[in-house]
Amino acid sequence: MLRLNLALLCGVLGTAFYLVHVQYESRRLYTELDRAHRVSQRLEVEREQLEVQRRAQATSSRVQQLAQQRLYMRPANPAITEYVKAPPPVVVSAALADAPATPPQP
Repeated sequence: MLRLNLALLCGVLGTAFYLVHVQYESRRLYTELDRAHRVSQRLEVEREQLEVQRRAQATSSRVQQLAQQRLYMRPANPAITEYVKAPPPVVVSAALADAPATPPQP
């Protein structure tokens, strides 16, 4: 009977220690999950701010201002427009068209 009581006592103590360990691990994982949620929310807010900044940087007036200031570009007008003419087409005579591409070897 004493051995049965000792075996049961060891079983109860082992189960109690295991329960304490599981509760500790559960709290640790919950804390880690909560921390991950906070980081996720912070990153989402930062992403939204960056998206707003990206939209502000891409406005047409800002692009035009940067083009004028940094790249020294100016709007096109007829006074500064240069037109390029295409070269006249090359006419190949029929005698040259039948000639071999490489000269004959001596």
